[in-house]
Amino acid sequence: MLGKERLKVITDRVLGFSGADQTEVVIMGGDEHLTRFATNRIHQNVSETDVTVRVRAVFGQKMGVASGNDLSDEALRHVVDAAETVARFQQDNPDFHSLPEPQPAQEIDAYIAATAACSPEQRAQGVAAICTLSRENGLQAAGAFSTEVQEMFVANSLGVAAYHCGTVAKLVTVIMSDDSSGYGAATAADVSTLDPEAVGRVAVDKALQSRHPTSIEPGAYTVILEEAAVADMLSSLGFTGFGALALQEGRSFMTGRLGEPVTGANITIWDDGLDPRGLVLPFDFEGVPKQRVALIEKGIAQGVVYDTFTAGREEGKASTGHSLPAPNTFGPIPLNLFMAPGTATKAEMLASTERGIWVTRFHYTNTVHPIKTVLTGMTRDGTFLIEDGVITRPLKNFRFTQSILEAFSRAEMLSSDCKLISGRRGGIYVPAAKIHEFQFTGTTEF
Repeated sequence: MLGKERLKVITDRVLGFSGADQTEVVIMGGDEHLTRFATNRIHQNVSETDVTVRVRAVFGQKMGVASGNDLSDEALRHVVDAAETVARFQQDNPDFHSLPEPQPAQEIDAYIAATAACSPEQRAQGVAAICTLSRENGLQAAGAFSTEVQEMFVANSLGVAAYHCGTVAKLVTVIMSDDSSGYGAATAADVSTLDPEAVGRVAVDKALQSRHPTSIEPGAYTVILEEAAVADMLSSLGFTGFGALALQEGRSFMTGRLGEPVTGANITIWDDGLDPRGLVLPFDFEGVPKQRVALIEKGIAQGVVYDTFTAGREEGKASTGHSLPAPNTFGPIPLNLFMAPGTATKAEMLASTERGIWVTRFHYTNTVHPIKTVLTGMTRDGTFLIEDGVITRPLKNFRFTQSILEAFSRAEMLSSDCKLISGRRGGIYVPAAKIHEFQFTGTTEF
């Protein structure tokens, strides 16, 4: 960790080196520690300390970006010069108005000392609990246990100066037999809240229960999707349609549908970087404070997230604090997604299902049609047939091809408990879901 004061000194130096009309500096750094295991034993333990300095130089309506990880004055000057050179060779962007003005950002203490101080021995103990369970059951465990301290300082020549430091711990394992696999994972800011043995037990039980899988014909089935599968679908919505640039370019499923029903009335989705149930980040990569943004409220499309650039393209709009690091072709993206829970337990979902399929998670998902929100991918690490309210046998995996909004329109039940799932640069906090007529379009040989 460099700390707020030292990062402030560095950003001031960078701003002082710049001759651009406007300049932005984003410094991202941290300490990351990873214990990786396979075949029931640890095979790698690594630690990395790094920092990235990203400079955006603005001349009128021309912008250039350059980055490096050397904090010497000579290297910082070089990054500034490179950003300015890139900017001078750009064409004017008529939609660009300015970097953001400073706004007060809420300071949130997301630094957990136990996570920052977690030692290789502590991670090894957690891994040992998983591998012991796996070995005792004649299985093979693989996965990773990581702890990280992340810090970010954003400053610009207009007076923005925002700092945040937080921690995150992640544990994931896949446990396999010759013809089956099981999955377990957990994510938290506080490593002491993770229970590696419980994670391992879930994965072992899935691997044992899914031995000797059988086939059934693909088609439309009632499904019970565990939280990891729901999070995968929600993440896809975030990248394809919950951002203002996608809406402005007419490639979002929200285009022309704001204020209209897009899912069932039991679906409410929002983004909130300040909610401690997720992985907190109080401002975006422009230093703009994050806002809670209602995306879908009781099935009705409410809005999308904005950064400074996309807000400037619409009269009366302001950034909601959802910029990604420049240069950014995606536009603003929600990184801290939440879905409102329901009232059921997973046991109640199971008992209420006459015939259906239990899905642990998805794998290798890709968007087929962003406006129709069609997603395709595979089930993985625990797929089971449900008959008369009980799981009766394991199934070989399926390929699915399904509109996410249509699936959320047929969600009969949502679990009362939610789980934090690690996402891209953030977290997704979601319930499990029981959904009717989920489309499976193919099967596999495993």
